[in-house]
Amino acid sequence: MELHLVPLHWVYLAFIVLILGVLIKRRDTTLVCVVGIFALGLIATDSLSGSVSGIFNSFIYATTQLIGTIFIISVIVAMSRVLIRTGINEMMVEPLTRFMRTPALAFWGIGLIMMVTSWFFWPSPGVALIGAVLLPVAVRVGLPALGAAMAMNLFGHGIALSGDYIIQGAPKLTADAAGLPVASVMEASIPLVVVMGVVTTVAAFWMMRRDIANGKWRDGLVAGGSPAASAGEDRIVLPKRWMRALAVLIPLLFVLDVAGMFALNLQGGDATALVGGTAIFILLLVTMLAHRNKGLEQTTEYLIEGFQFGFKVFGPVIPIAAFFYLGDSAFATLFGDVLPAGSQGIVNDLGVALAHHVPLNQAVASVTLTVTGAITGLDGSGFSGISLAGSVAQLFASAIGSGAATLTALGQVAAIWVGGGTLIPWALIPAAAICGVSPFELARRNLKPVLIGLAATTIVAMFLV
Repeated sequence: MELHLVPLHWVYLAFIVLILGVLIKRRDTTLVCVVGIFALGLIATDSLSGSVSGIFNSFIYATTQLIGTIFIISVIVAMSRVLIRTGINEMMVEPLTRFMRTPALAFWGIGLIMMVTSWFFWPSPGVALIGAVLLPVAVRVGLPALGAAMAMNLFGHGIALSGDYIIQGAPKLTADAAGLPVASVMEASIPLVVVMGVVTTVAAFWMMRRDIANGKWRDGLVAGGSPAASAGEDRIVLPKRWMRALAVLIPLLFVLDVAGMFALNLQGGDATALVGGTAIFILLLVTMLAHRNKGLEQTTEYLIEGFQFGFKVFGPVIPIAAFFYLGDSAFATLFGDVLPAGSQGIVNDLGVALAHHVPLNQAVASVTLTVTGAITGLDGSGFSGISLAGSVAQLFASAIGSGAATLTALGQVAAIWVGGGTLIPWALIPAAAICGVSPFELARRNLKPVLIGLAATTIVAMFLV
């Protein structure tokens, strides 16, 4: 029996199309999402006060769903601030710099170190943690500053952030929007992240070497150069023996976290909480050792910096997540059970209806999710639109009857590679700034490799759906 669609379904679908149109125009979607929530509330409750209240309540609902992710990012950034000021971050990566003896080793070395660091610290603080140390070494052995920026960018904001296997912020957003367990999306993303990462980084490295050999390479340096030279300013001096001990202890604690996740089968929020608690412990320990009598006050200062960063990053995410959560269980929670009998949520209903009217297959679904993910990344956030990718994946999976986790992961990978900091110039600023290169030149160098990677990943996804 075919489910009868009601005006709520059509209004929701219309706003999805409108949001996509706004993203293509590179405009902000907050206003559109708020109007969409209001319209859905007005139709559902037939009450002006209920629909207006629904806007605020949907924001609260989205925030409660995302608060764990916001907090983990905030405490990681807070911890990174004190590690940078004390120079412990430099000592942590110093043993690795001795292996970077050629431009090729520098490119892959910076990339792999950035990837591992970004899994635990996220890419933007990861750039700050290692960029000032590794960049001078890379340049000294002949790797251009723009090449170093590409490596940091593709491995950090690309590979590490698109999988996000430790902090689990990205899979949490997409999995919630698709109505799937976080673990299933993470598992489905592994082959896609691997293909995307290998194809893109190999293509980028080959093109860099080719252009350097042909004399077509442009360094893209900006006035003022890299801030690495001033990285030692405002430093806090710690005894060398303390710094060495902390440089060993901090990575060891995170390695123990990973071991604990496997041993205790911790996933999702439990795994995030373990990493977050460890980061807070490290923050407290290093701050008290570094600031002594002012440690109590400085702990609060670092936390404030971290939370400012966290809410600044997720400020644009909450309104769009609030809208897309309405496509699933949040609608009944906020506006009551007003959907038709047998409804499985607005997005699922649309997927079922689509299956009855539109011939879909794995290839069409995969290409559509890649395009949708890439479009949602055009705002330069990478995160603000991945809820849409999850919702569309759920819709298409319902239509073709399989592949929900793979399609969700594909949309996530496409959105974050495009918008998380590899193609959109204003999202490239952290890596470009630390290397002293133009973000526009960095985006230009990344464009072909990322597009090639997306094409290869989409083809692989077709066979996995």
